[in-house]
Amino acid sequence: MMAALLLRRDKKTTAVHLKADLTRTDDTSGVRQLQELLDVVLNPEKPAADTEALDWCKCLIAGGEGFEEFCKTVRSYDNATLCGLVWTANFVAYRCRTCGISPCMSLCAECFNNGDHTGHDFNMFRSQAGGACDCGDSNVMRETGFCRRHRLRTGENIPSIPRDLLLMSEMVLPRFILCIIQYLRDGYVEADTTAERDLQKVLQQLEPQISFLEELTKMGGAMRTVLTKILTNQQTFKELSMGQEENLHAKKNYDKYLSALKNSGLVSVEEKSQGATADVPVGAEGGAGALVLLGTNAPGPPDESSKEEDQDAGQSVGQRKRVKLSSSTKDPRIIDSLKHKCFLEELLFWTIKYEFPQKMVTFLLNMLPDQDYKITFTKTFVQHYAFIMKTLMKSHESDTMSNRIVHISVQLFSNEELARHMTEECHLLDIMVTVLLYMMESCLIKSELQDEENSRHVVVNCSEALLKNNTYWPLVSDFINILSHQSVAKKFLEDHSLLMLWMSFVSFFQGMNLNKRELNEHVEFESQTYYAAFAAELEACAQPMWGLLTHCKVKETQEYTKTVVRYCLETLQIWFDSIGFIDEPAPNQVTFHLPLHRYYAMFLSKAVKCQGLDLDSLLPDQEMLMKIMVHPLQIQASLSEIHSNMWVRNGLQIKGQAMTYVQSHFCNSMIDPDIYLLQVCASRLDPDYFISSVFERFKVVDLLTMASQHQNAVLDSEQERPMLEGALTFLVILTSLRVHLGMTDDEILRSEMVSQLCMNDRTHSALLDLIPENPNPKSGIVPGSCSFEEMLSSVADFKAPVFEPGGSMQQGMYTPKAEVWEKEFDPIMVVLRTVYRRDVQSAMDRYSAFLKQSGIHTGNPWPPYKERTPLHPCYKGLIKLLHCKTLHIVIFTLLYKIWMDHPNMSEHVLCMVLYLIELGLDNQVQDNKDNEEPCIEEHCHDSWFPGTNLLSNLHHVINFVRVRVPETAPEVKREAPPSTSTEASSYGQNLREAQVFSLVAERRRKFQEIINRSNTEATQVVRPKSSSTRWVPPGTPPQLVTEILEIRESMLSLLIKLHQKLSSRPNSLSPTWLEDMDTSRHAHGDGITAIERILTKAATRSCQIKRSIQDICGKVCPPVPPKKNSPSDKKTMDKEERRQRARERQQKLLAEFASRQKSFMETAMDVESPETEAAMDLGASEVMESEVLYDCVICGQSGPSTEDRPTGLVVLLQASSVLGHRCKNQEAKKLPTSDEEHIYPADTCGVAHDVKLTLMQRFFKDSSCLQSVSIGWDGGVYVQTCGHTLHIDCHKSYMESLRNDQVLQGFSVDKGEFTCPLCRQFANSVLPCRPGRGTEGGAWHAPTNKKLCVLVNEVEDLQERLGPFPTESNLSKEMELVIKDIKNTTQKKYMDYGKNAGSPDNDFLFMYSVARTNLELELVHRGGNLRSGGASAAAKRSCLNQLFHVLAMHMRLYSIDSAYNPWTKLTHITQSKEADSFDEERPEVPMLFRDVPSLLIIFVLTMPQPLRKEHFTCVVKMLYNLQFIQALTALSTKFSPEERQAWSTSGALKKNAANAERCFEALLSHAIGELSKDKSIYKVNAEETSMLSSSVWSPQSIEFSLQQFCLPFLRLSSLLQHHLYGDDLTGCMEEEEFSSLAACVGLLPSAPQPSNTVHSASFLEWTVSPFDLVTQWCAEVQGLSQMQAEQSVTLLDQDPQWASPRLLQLPDNYNIIFQYYHRKACTACKKVPKDPALCLVCGAFVCLKGVCCKQQGICECVLHSQHCGAATGIFLLINASVIIIIRGHRFCLWGSVYLDAHGEEDRDLRRGKPLFLCEERYRVLEHQWVSHTFDHINKRWGPHYNGL
Repeated sequence: MMAALLLRRDKKTTAVHLKADLTRTDDTSGVRQLQELLDVVLNPEKPAADTEALDWCKCLIAGGEGFEEFCKTVRSYDNATLCGLVWTANFVAYRCRTCGISPCMSLCAECFNNGDHTGHDFNMFRSQAGGACDCGDSNVMRETGFCRRHRLRTGENIPSIPRDLLLMSEMVLPRFILCIIQYLRDGYVEADTTAERDLQKVLQQLEPQISFLEELTKMGGAMRTVLTKILTNQQTFKELSMGQEENLHAKKNYDKYLSALKNSGLVSVEEKSQGATADVPVGAEGGAGALVLLGTNAPGPPDESSKEEDQDAGQSVGQRKRVKLSSSTKDPRIIDSLKHKCFLEELLFWTIKYEFPQKMVTFLLNMLPDQDYKITFTKTFVQHYAFIMKTLMKSHESDTMSNRIVHISVQLFSNEELARHMTEECHLLDIMVTVLLYMMESCLIKSELQDEENSRHVVVNCSEALLKNNTYWPLVSDFINILSHQSVAKKFLEDHSLLMLWMSFVSFFQGMNLNKRELNEHVEFESQTYYAAFAAELEACAQPMWGLLTHCKVKETQEYTKTVVRYCLETLQIWFDSIGFIDEPAPNQVTFHLPLHRYYAMFLSKAVKCQGLDLDSLLPDQEMLMKIMVHPLQIQASLSEIHSNMWVRNGLQIKGQAMTYVQSHFCNSMIDPDIYLLQVCASRLDPDYFISSVFERFKVVDLLTMASQHQNAVLDSEQERPMLEGALTFLVILTSLRVHLGMTDDEILRSEMVSQLCMNDRTHSALLDLIPENPNPKSGIVPGSCSFEEMLSSVADFKAPVFEPGGSMQQGMYTPKAEVWEKEFDPIMVVLRTVYRRDVQSAMDRYSAFLKQSGIHTGNPWPPYKERTPLHPCYKGLIKLLHCKTLHIVIFTLLYKIWMDHPNMSEHVLCMVLYLIELGLDNQVQDNKDNEEPCIEEHCHDSWFPGTNLLSNLHHVINFVRVRVPETAPEVKREAPPSTSTEASSYGQNLREAQVFSLVAERRRKFQEIINRSNTEATQVVRPKSSSTRWVPPGTPPQLVTEILEIRESMLSLLIKLHQKLSSRPNSLSPTWLEDMDTSRHAHGDGITAIERILTKAATRSCQIKRSIQDICGKVCPPVPPKKNSPSDKKTMDKEERRQRARERQQKLLAEFASRQKSFMETAMDVESPETEAAMDLGASEVMESEVLYDCVICGQSGPSTEDRPTGLVVLLQASSVLGHRCKNQEAKKLPTSDEEHIYPADTCGVAHDVKLTLMQRFFKDSSCLQSVSIGWDGGVYVQTCGHTLHIDCHKSYMESLRNDQVLQGFSVDKGEFTCPLCRQFANSVLPCRPGRGTEGGAWHAPTNKKLCVLVNEVEDLQERLGPFPTESNLSKEMELVIKDIKNTTQKKYMDYGKNAGSPDNDFLFMYSVARTNLELELVHRGGNLRSGGASAAAKRSCLNQLFHVLAMHMRLYSIDSAYNPWTKLTHITQSKEADSFDEERPEVPMLFRDVPSLLIIFVLTMPQPLRKEHFTCVVKMLYNLQFIQALTALSTKFSPEERQAWSTSGALKKNAANAERCFEALLSHAIGELSKDKSIYKVNAEETSMLSSSVWSPQSIEFSLQQFCLPFLRLSSLLQHHLYGDDLTGCMEEEEFSSLAACVGLLPSAPQPSNTVHSASFLEWTVSPFDLVTQWCAEVQGLSQMQAEQSVTLLDQDPQWASPRLLQLPDNYNIIFQYYHRKACTACKKVPKDPALCLVCGAFVCLKGVCCKQQGICECVLHSQHCGAATGIFLLINASVIIIIRGHRFCLWGSVYLDAHGEEDRDLRRGKPLFLCEERYRVLEHQWVSHTFDHINKRWGPHYNGL
């Protein structure tokens, strides 16, 4: 057949041929050929993995040219104006709030960096669910934020596309897409257990095909248009999807699709008998899917939803609900079906069936820049919405799936235009609400609130997976997203049936997660369902509510608010009925979830605040208000109960609920609306009723009696005080909080900010997080409101991040300004906003600290009273609470009880009582029209006070009170019968007058009254008799008797007496004190101040009060408390005194402890203190005393170190490469941030020394090489101590105890690690101290007059003489062990430099290098020089003296063969042995190539210890000579030939002068002469030097460079001498360093005079003719036949100076690092690492935790730390901006050196704000690296198990 022929040809020619056929006018044959070809190629029966088909398609589409070329061509016609780049989870994107219109707006990095966002509020974020770039889309963002590419409307100047370019695509692609669909149909298996795996397999096979589609979408607008046509064309779909009749496979395939549809509960139209479907408008099917799902009469096999239905049949409730719901839908016609009319619809269907494979999602989203596609796709998505959610509920991977769904929906619904369109055409809102209802109905249970048996209310079950896993969030998030569009929200608010549905949805959450108080046993299992409950209320109820509220801000939207309020009340009424609520809440139950109450409250608040509605028009009748108030009040009382430990048997979770309820993310949706609602109720209900309800709910009614004893039926006595405090605090909050009662948004923001700052200093991000979001969204600036930043700067000062010496890192903090403490600190707001009770205390402590500091008040202050903003006129009724008799009686009773010292009173109670009085004085009731008063006049408790006004009640005296008391109470005993008749009559009078008070009875009476008044059928007021019979709860022991107390006090007199009591002076207030009162000091102070403030306020408001006060103060009599109290008074007095004494004792102890600690810190930490203690600076002290004594920090004994029981220093041994990383240049190297920059390690000290040693080993004898240089620049062992000593046997037992201790800290005992028992500093070995031989000290130290040549010979003899071999003793054993430790500290490769490993030479080299490393490091720690003199932090940690003795003892095992002893070559002229030249053995290293400090250390260590100082000086002098000549020869290689000639001749003249031996010119000339014999040496640099010869060498510059060359040697010798002999190092200026060091090591007879300049040559002392010596040394260099001249020069010119070690220099802005490195591929594995890291020492780029770069089970960071830092690594984690330190087998998080503009770290870049380098922190990091103190300063170490 034709197709077969075509197939045989190669693909390209076929494609060209076909394209030609198709472009003809008559293209029928072409079309036929193509179709036949495609039938064969795209055969769905072939396995999908066969890529042949894909290659064919590519070729055909490209029409014969290369596919890549074709892509390019098509791209050139791209007319897209949107970016539309789609990304998946974990992609780094940007969000700019300044440019965004929708809050979901996001940009890709490229568009962000190409746009101008300077000064904007933007952040970088890691995408959670994936997203797409909105650049160019003006619906979502402002055009000013577009990047350069999308700002130009690119579409206009693009040429139109030639027709034949995409012709083949239009033909081939429909078949290709069909093919994919057919594969998907075939692959789908209904959900069995096996299905899961199969779906993944099918998808994997289709991967190339879907990727190909994705590639096509990226070709730009032209290709997308073609794809859109194909995907949305209904004709094509009709023709292709069912397959031809004769094709059996296609038919079967189509049947599979139909059955999948059916099983999904989506019925295909063909099966419907009605023909009505035809005229349903296209969009109307939207609702269809949603409602078919709800399991209404779907024909066909029983689908899953009807199965669910049957399971629920048992639950009549759920059943009824569901049926009711289905009937309430819009239009019965749309419950038809879901029919797919085009490829796009079926593709989406399968995408859903396969649970949103990532590739498919990306393909569907990539198409979105095409507008036609966007609209069709959104419609399709909405039609399938219900199906999507149903699939989601069944999915096992609901998390992943949720993310993918939101990834799509957020792109569609953020666009207002589109969302409105969908709402109008496809009933989007109906679908969403219906689906939400459907979803929640699957997990309803019966509510147990109130009436458990008969409750008809259902609530969601919070322990179901749907709620626990937040499965509903995609739906809710879409809903919130579309409600953010005004047009959509208005539609919602206008549609009453929708609102009703929504209210019934909200009522599912009303009363969920009910808590019942456990009274007997502690709960067995603490349920954690409360997380789910709070999340559900916040996300599903509160957030949509806030969304709707944003559209109800202006007068025009009044109607909406009224509607919502009406529906809220209706739904609440239904709720009260269905839970069977009458008037009392059920005891011991609480739910924190009342969303209906909160909806009602928030809409009320908005109505009054923004829309000018009258509050009364929105309120229900009194009875309803009384019901509404019950549950929020119940919550407030329960909070108090929970904090009083009454719910302790319910476990910790109940505390968690109480905390979450007030926590910053929830408070404005929970506690704030609750309190507001209670304020509204209080302002409208009878105040006496309200107050008595409060005390009854808080269960403290029994406590409010004048009697000193009472019985409480409901509370234990220890719970009474906290509950009473809770009730009073609640009343204060209720009457003083103004958040919804008239404060502006700015005032609210300010008070929130102040209260958070008063609790603690806060970082900027913590503040942003702690301030509730909704009334004042912080993102963006609401017009007319003050921005967050401005407000912050007006209330707080910024404290820059400081660094503490302990190394703990501070963040930048904000702290309240002084005037804020003074005027704005509001303890009430603080109490309301604290999650932890301790924060209230913290705020008060900070407040009192401020008062002390500013001298306002020194004692213990009381919470200050703060004036309130005026009430909104609607809420004036709230003030009546403060002016009601019930409250006044309570206040009077409490004042009396406090004065009489009754039990369970507290300062806090008094404080709150005074607060209430003061609030009452400040808020007077305006109108005094007493309408209802007369009728109630004669009620019982009104006889306490004449009226309701607080002012007039203050001075009303109450004489007698009748109380019920237990028979045991003291009041009972006092009743003696009256003796005389007159008394008797007056007593009878009292009986009649005595006041009775029963809160509960009062409340009952009020309740009856209100009910009757609202019912109006009863005209007679029913009133329970309330004489002295108190309402007694059933079951209380009835042994109460009625007594009458004589009181004769008023509130005023009690206040004045309390003033006397508090100030403990009987006449604290003189009669005239009011006149001389200074009111200004009243704002802050303690209780005394508060009482004075109240009395002053009262006196200024009323003359009568003023008179009363003067009367009472005039009477001035000390209070006469009842007799029984006198002993207790004495007791309290004693108590106070005792307390005082205890406090003083404590103070003294603390002071002593502090001074001890200080002295310890000075010795242990790096605190620079000049007075070093003798025991610490061991080096200096031990020579002077006869025998050094050591203290053992374990056993506490003091004594010398002996051979048998040696003492040791606690030391930490660590390998270090710090020295090796030094460079010549003082400047730090820069971190590369672009491909052009690089770091070359060739110029570091470690590399230079390696090169030198390798070079020497090529030409010289190995053993000689190994004595000519030091190693240990990389991987040297550094020894440091904390200075504490211990007996070595004590240490062993200490280690044993650590080993048995199960609680292992961050160190490994098996590796010998421990912490110093005294200072807890990390250590891993003990360095034995040599027994002190103080006796020889004198002779050993004395200066000598021997001639130099004598000393030289003595030194030689000493070297010949083998030291006495150490005897076997505990000491020597320990020393050997330490040597072993030292060797184990570093890696093998840093010890083996010799050619034959393990040779003694190698060992020898390693040993003396340890000494060298420690000397060099101490120099570095002293700043690289010795100018600062003796005491330094480094000296404290140094233990060189002990280390030297240990090393020396070990070195004694080796002796240097005298024939090769460098000393002879240094001091004698040796005859050259001719015979040697025949030796095939290599020559020794010439003296001029040797490293002089190494020789010094070798000499000192190999000579018998202790070494006399004269010998030491002699060695130094000889070596200085060599160093000086080396300096000269090195210098001579730098001269140009002419200069060399000139110096040679000028010096030759001076050779014969007297001081020629000490004249550098003469020696220089001689050396030049000698070296010139070997012509080649000076030729090497001839070209270079002639270039540089512009700089002429003057005698001064030569002198300077000679000194610089010799300085390092002098520094090391001085330091060594300081440690061996305890000589002081004297400080000096920079220019004097050379001469003072020379004097110090004895090269100069005395300290130089600063006047004359020093000549380095003048320190030379020769024992033989220098010229002969120099000749001999130069000859060694010339005699090297096989060595090239360059190499000789390299070895000659080795500058011993290195700059101090530095970390890399980092760029100022973190983004520079992040952008370059976070997408950079790893050099080893060529992949982009998941966690990239950078080494800050050398700049290497590594994979953290990457399995890709593991070697021998060790991950790359750990490997690199071993290789680069000898097991110390400092890495910057690119994606987290933090630094980790790896030290050996442990690691720690160090912190970040990049901080944001507010001085905070941003770990893991969560906030994504721009970060900048903090220089101080970086310096500290560098200092810790250089000083090797990571282990001591950072505390949180953990093992890394090689996994980093």
